[in-house]
Amino acid sequence: MDTSGKDGTIRHVMGDGFNPASVQVVSFKKPTEGELAHDFLWRIHKAVPRKGYIGIFNRSQYEDVLITRVHHLISRSVWKSRYDRINEFERLLADSSVVVLKFFLHISKDEQKRRFDDRRDDPQKNWKYSDADYQERKFWDHYQEAYEDAIGKCSTSYAPWYVIPGNHNWFRNLAVSQIIVDALEDLKMKYPTRQPDVKGAHGKTG
Repeated sequence: MDTSGKDGTIRHVMGDGFNPASVQVVSFKKPTEGELAHDFLWRIHKAVPRKGYIGIFNRSQYEDVLITRVHHLISRSVWKSRYDRINEFERLLADSSVVVLKFFLHISKDEQKRRFDDRRDDPQKNWKYSDADYQERKFWDHYQEAYEDAIGKCSTSYAPWYVIPGNHNWFRNLAVSQIIVDALEDLKMKYPTRQPDVKGAHGKTG
């Protein structure tokens, strides 16, 4: 949701706890002309991290069953069929040993307005402000229906959705952190074992 704290969550949860060399963040904006020339999952699959890396998606394939639905950019039959395509895609990732965690940062309508007002009035934040944000709030109920459908139809054992209360940033960050920690512990990872010394590697030099 707009102003729910996607950037802040990424910064606070992932900023100090992970080696930046092994983490990549991808923000999905309005599709480019080139991206629109492919299927809707093409740009998402291309951004999936390589084995051993962590990828963070700021927005995702779910934009294609949210804003496209609310604003009637595609037909009902198309966005309804995309739930199955998304589940199939995430099943493919899971079968390829990709751990998928999906977080929906939920805030109240009143809290969203307070944050929009804060952006507008704060000189250090008003670069984020747009009149379009207030216009989009007119579709609040339509978005709630779209969120509910997306989460209900695409939360699976192999790619679960987690609905995170976002009105309080400290709780939002704590909840997301704990879920990630639990997922990492479930992997039962171990440090690599030391390789045998190469013969002569530690020999004396004269």
